[in-house]
Amino acid sequence: MTPGSRTCLFDAAQLAVLLDNMAEHCAGLLRGRQRVAVIGIRHRGAPLADLLTERLVAVHGMAPPLRLDLLVKRYADDLTLLHPETQLTEQAQHAALDLSGYTLLVVDDVLYTGHSILKVVNYLVQKQPAAIRVAVLVERAGRCLPLAADVIGTRLEIAPPGHHRVPRATV
Repeated sequence: MTPGSRTCLFDAAQLAVLLDNMAEHCAGLLRGRQRVAVIGIRHRGAPLADLLTERLVAVHGMAPPLRLDLLVKRYADDLTLLHPETQLTEQAQHAALDLSGYTLLVVDDVLYTGHSILKVVNYLVQKQPAAIRVAVLVERAGRCLPLAADVIGTRLEIAPPGHHRVPRATV
């Protein structure tokens, strides 16, 4: 593979099955909750949030949830940091938003180090929700913060740059 090229992990049919499974797990977490909000992390988490929301409503019979997106900046696809610190930009319409009592489903594409999810969760906690759940399409090895997603499409065991797998010694 050439540097800077992308790898396609799933074809359209495989992605649809993965999203169906994720929606089923999300529906189980959200079932019986009166007030639900699905929050996508822009840019790639927002389209996934839309796809999960569609499935939750159409397949699992949920009432249409409140749908929001949050803009978080930290990384680029080549894994070099564009912003040394994770930045969450609060939009004016979110500043006065009352999410108290809501169950929030935060959706992102990849959980890698955990910085973006942690920034979003810390922001949302201030809105006093009843619960916060996290769904990610891909959980990648290399998380450095003590958090986990509630719903994971798939896990990738890709070592972070500079880390090499050391064979275990046999005794």
